[in-house]
Amino acid sequence: MTGSELIQRLASKYSDLSHRDMDAIVRTILQSIGDHLAKDGRVEVRGFGSFQNNITPSKIGRNPKTGEGVEVPEKRRPHFKPGKELRDRVNQQG
Repeated sequence: MTGSELIQRLASKYSDLSHRDMDAIVRTILQSIGDHLAKDGRVEVRGFGSFQNNITPSKIGRNPKTGEGVEVPEKRRPHFKPGKELRDRVNQQG
């Protein structure tokens, strides 16, 4: 499902809100999750799952051409962990 498909599905389910309103709501939710993760926060949606950053510490890598040591900086990667209800729902479909 794409973002626009999600917006269309929500707009059809909640007919009192316009497509434009639903688009703004979905974008605001996703933007808020991204902003909170950027501040190194954790986002939990009960029954759905949680988002948090996985941190890879800095290390010394090797340039394969010269063999010289190169500092590789710390990296933060967003990670999603599905909640129990979501895992159960997905596993029932299979």
